[in-house]
Amino acid sequence: MNTGSKKALKIILPIALGVFLLLYLYNSTTEDQRALIWEQIKNADPYWVGLSILIGLSSHISRAIRWNYLLEPLGHRASILNSTMMIFTAYLANLGVPRSGEILRPTELATYEGVPFEKGFGTIVTERLVDVIMLLAIIFIAVLFQTDLIMSFLNEAGFGIYAGLGILVVGILGLLLTIKLIKNSNSPFAEKVKTFLGNMLDGITSIFKMKHKWAFIFHTLYIWAAYIAMFYVIKFTVPGTAEVGLGPLLVAFVGGSIAMTTTNGGFIAYPAFVSKSLELFGISAVTGNAFGWIMWIAQTLMIVVFGAISFLLLPLINKDK
Repeated sequence: MNTGSKKALKIILPIALGVFLLLYLYNSTTEDQRALIWEQIKNADPYWVGLSILIGLSSHISRAIRWNYLLEPLGHRASILNSTMMIFTAYLANLGVPRSGEILRPTELATYEGVPFEKGFGTIVTERLVDVIMLLAIIFIAVLFQTDLIMSFLNEAGFGIYAGLGILVVGILGLLLTIKLIKNSNSPFAEKVKTFLGNMLDGITSIFKMKHKWAFIFHTLYIWAAYIAMFYVIKFTVPGTAEVGLGPLLVAFVGGSIAMTTTNGGFIAYPAFVSKSLELFGISAVTGNAFGWIMWIAQTLMIVVFGAISFLLLPLINKDK
């Protein structure tokens, strides 16, 4: 399979999954239920939706500050405004093409802050590793709250999880083999790759060289606490979830987080996974779907609005660069 076909599949498959889930949701609900879901979405309290968006906005600013702690050991420091706009444009890009934002961010960083692409990319790899650890920690906490129910949910989503782990293992083995082959080669191309990987490794290992380790930990904890908080306050927008406790919501949060990795920005999958998670606790499909849709609309609206603003302002503010 050529590179063009692989890129097309990466775009088409998430969209196809979203369409499949849309059809599934449509066929699994009656016309009356769909009307009720839409009614609850329309009647969502804008105060709580707005609060959720503000909390999400603060998490992105915190992420921008944390990013600087990884850049400092490399001899660079980006402005908080630039870093925040780069993050928003990256997330906006991810809505269209999965993971394209991970390429856009270091590209913008190189353009506007003079950080070599491979070093910037290395810091983003480090960010992702830290985020995976945090998500696993939240899954562990959720399991402590509701062991039987969340294990049942994860088993239902088992194919995606096991397939993802399988791809990860194969990818790691392939990467190690490729690195070994390049390491033993003296060709000009191999030398360029060695330089690139060396610079990227500098970005990845910057976490061990930073001066502000405790600040980095604080912002990491804040980012994920904010993610949970922006999810939690949405419960007050739907009558059927206003009294739901933290335990069930953590399970739903995990479900939504898994969904975000399967489609472009969680399109369709996010409300479906959240709804199915809440159903484990006796919450109706109508209420669960309304909750999931309101949450997804709120965070997607935030990304679209601030991402578009950032996309326009970033080159204007940095026109001298």
